[in-house]
Amino acid sequence: MRVGLVCPYAWEVPGGVQAHVRDLAEALLALGHEVSVLAPADEDAVDLPPYLASGGRAVSVPFNGSVARVAFGPVTRSRVRRWVRDGGFDVLHVHEPAVPSLSALALFCATGPIVATFHMSTPRSRAMAAVHGIAQPALEKLSARIAVSEPARQTLVEHFGGDPVLIPNGVALARFARARPMPGWPGSTTKGGGTLGFLGRFDEPRKGFEILTAAMEQLVADRPGLRLLVAGPGDIEAALAAMPAAVAARITMLGLISEAEKEQMLRSVDLYVAPNTGGESFGIILTEAMSAGTPVVASDIDAFRRVLEDGTCGALFPVGDADALALTLADLLDDPARRAVLRGEAARTVARYDWSQVAADVVAVYETVTAGATGVAEDTRTQRLARLVGLAGA
Repeated sequence: MRVGLVCPYAWEVPGGVQAHVRDLAEALLALGHEVSVLAPADEDAVDLPPYLASGGRAVSVPFNGSVARVAFGPVTRSRVRRWVRDGGFDVLHVHEPAVPSLSALALFCATGPIVATFHMSTPRSRAMAAVHGIAQPALEKLSARIAVSEPARQTLVEHFGGDPVLIPNGVALARFARARPMPGWPGSTTKGGGTLGFLGRFDEPRKGFEILTAAMEQLVADRPGLRLLVAGPGDIEAALAAMPAAVAARITMLGLISEAEKEQMLRSVDLYVAPNTGGESFGIILTEAMSAGTPVVASDIDAFRRVLEDGTCGALFPVGDADALALTLADLLDDPARRAVLRGEAARTVARYDWSQVAADVVAVYETVTAGATGVAEDTRTQRLARLVGLAGA
């Protein structure tokens, strides 16, 4: 099957949607499908994968409590139309088609079987109501809709209607499991030691980095060996200058890192901390940390609670509560047996997110919307779709 994937966000900027599209493309290629990905990208970059087509350079636009790097305009529209026209795709799979970027442009000009995946979780707003009026005619062209989580499904139903299939974000389980820690990390987890990890845009308030550093401030005096390893974009000098010197001295900032470096980073910490305050529809970084065998401590937002099964395979703390986070971290750092239990429960849970399973479920959707699909018996296709629809209604 020849598949066209469209990512609305800048390829070179780390993000959950970009990672999802990249990993899905590679999983589909491994299954023997032909894949082309269209995304905003710097054409002068030397490390673009061979399956990627650039839709043009991205611009920064405030969106959903964050800053999205998207592409639009007459030149971009022309590129999208040409890519769709020349692609000869059996199925077009657009991601976040309500975002004003490449996915929406592709949806407006495409015909034939079209699948859309919705990642976003956001409350009803005037902005989303305005998007609804513009996007609804194009969304009616969709052959199937996928939501990556229950919050994303609820957002889709509330804003745009429809009956999406629930297929979660995937994770390359084996890659994280076999990664080696960075030299010198994680260090000692005996009393007074331990290493915490954080990955994300640390200068974006909803990622909760300031909550983590406030918790660190309570811990450093009694834990001389405690360290925090941070990866992600942002102004490092400004971030370190804004916190007490005693906390800044315990932090190592890696800046932007590659996928391979992320796998190493998650194997290099004793606890991964996700102090986000909201706006997350899934939390792929949680499943990645769990795949690396690293226990997770996360804020008790709905998306994280679902991934961590109400705290069974990771520790939860009240949203925005630095005091509670400090207590949770201290307890887990001092309790290796509890960390081992969380690690075991996480390994059981994360297996369902492996890309081998997730990609097969996505292909099952492709096959149901593609006339004359081959390669899977009709009864098998029907059974798989029935199971997926059952998950969406759960």
